[in-house]
Amino acid sequence: MVSLIHTIRDHTDEISCCAFSPSALATGSADKTLRVYSTADFKEFPFSPLTGHGYGVHRCCFSSCGSYLLSCSTDGSVIVWSSETGELLSAVEHPGRSPLRVCALAPDSCLLLAGACDGTVALWDFPSKTLRRYTWALLVSDTRHIVACSFSPCSQVFVTGCTQGDLKLWDDHISLLLAQKDAHDLGVTCCSFAPHFKIEDSCMELRLASCGKDSLLKIWIVSQREGAVWTMMLLHILTGQTAPVLSCAFSADGELVVSGSVDKSVTIYNAVSNVVTNTLHFPVMSPSYRYVTAVALSPAYGLMATGSMDRSVNVWKIGGDGYEETGKYSLPPSLLGCCFFFAGRKLPGHSRLLLADWTEEDVQSWLCEERLDELVMIFKANNIDGSEVNHMSKETVAELGIESVGLRGRLLRKIEALKAEQSGSEAPNEFLCPITTELMKDPVIAADGYSYERESIERWIGGKNKTSPMTNLPLQTTLLTPNRSLKMAITRWKSSQ
Repeated sequence: MVSLIHTIRDHTDEISCCAFSPSALATGSADKTLRVYSTADFKEFPFSPLTGHGYGVHRCCFSSCGSYLLSCSTDGSVIVWSSETGELLSAVEHPGRSPLRVCALAPDSCLLLAGACDGTVALWDFPSKTLRRYTWALLVSDTRHIVACSFSPCSQVFVTGCTQGDLKLWDDHISLLLAQKDAHDLGVTCCSFAPHFKIEDSCMELRLASCGKDSLLKIWIVSQREGAVWTMMLLHILTGQTAPVLSCAFSADGELVVSGSVDKSVTIYNAVSNVVTNTLHFPVMSPSYRYVTAVALSPAYGLMATGSMDRSVNVWKIGGDGYEETGKYSLPPSLLGCCFFFAGRKLPGHSRLLLADWTEEDVQSWLCEERLDELVMIFKANNIDGSEVNHMSKETVAELGIESVGLRGRLLRKIEALKAEQSGSEAPNEFLCPITTELMKDPVIAADGYSYERESIERWIGGKNKTSPMTNLPLQTTLLTPNRSLKMAITRWKSSQ
């Protein structure tokens, strides 16, 4: 069941893009602005609209944790905004100042990609905003534009699509892995990887949706067996629309894929059975509705946004139980435990507080975690809280009456390590494990596409919890992939502090 729950008519020109974070909806327009709304009630945030581009906005996207909002424009720049305050944090420019039609941020937030009208792709290191590589994705003599791109959920490869109709797969150094010629007759318009990947018998398998001016939505299997070359196989051709298909997107669980078309319709397919589950024909809803230029699905809550050339954005409810009868959105109870990460709130517990704010009980819990149980009674007898631990030295530790020199040394090393770790509290959110909110040391990618500290996600899965900590959706596999790019980025960030 699909029902319209809200319509936004704040832009003064056609809608070019829309994107969800767990707590916000962003919309971009040819009017040069971005507007940001709360998904709780779809009221516009006080800092919206965002104005920084000199020309129309073509594409916008959020980082996985929702902290950053990115947008690209005909002005040749990608702007990074704070999604909490609307502050313009940084901007990168295409090396040739060519208009940018599309941009994407890797799920692990280590790489930023942009495709340009001159047939080039540019790749930046996102934390430092330094250009990693810039190359021609097409022949220099071509008049084709890069109009589509998508990172794989493991962040290791990405796909680009062009107006000539080709799809190309690249690694994170912009080395071409494979090219699918004429994937769409008359040109590709959009592409999107499913948010999950599968590993079986040493073979990684990804699903990719692409759409084009041939009025088709295609589902591909992109795979690589260990040590072998990458392959792309056409799995399904979906023919639910009768005019060029301009946009497509997967749901967070990968079970639905939606597309918007010049025929003024949005089609929702079951990505497993590949049958149409719903078709929304907008002339019935609104006589003035025009081409559907953008579609987006929320990360977890059964929301869909559709943007049109008539300057409106419609928000839809797709099934689910996360709504009140009035249509006002509310979080499912199963997700309340992890919403602190997105809303910026701190949960109770010493792991999410600065050391100076720890209570005596927090300190004692930490001692147990660090296998310093023999010190608990000493600390308890001396009423030592976090503030006192923060100022401990060799002298103060000796005054506690800890006889073992080795134990005193181990305690001081643990305290110094704790301070160093907490100094990462100003680290980018993408460097923090979503489970512990602490700086990651050994990041791995789970089947939901998110990166976690290995020990934390293994403990989560080992506790017979086979759902994603971020989306609460089932994990299709418990296999974990080392996120080397993120680990290197964290190492670089730590060395610069």
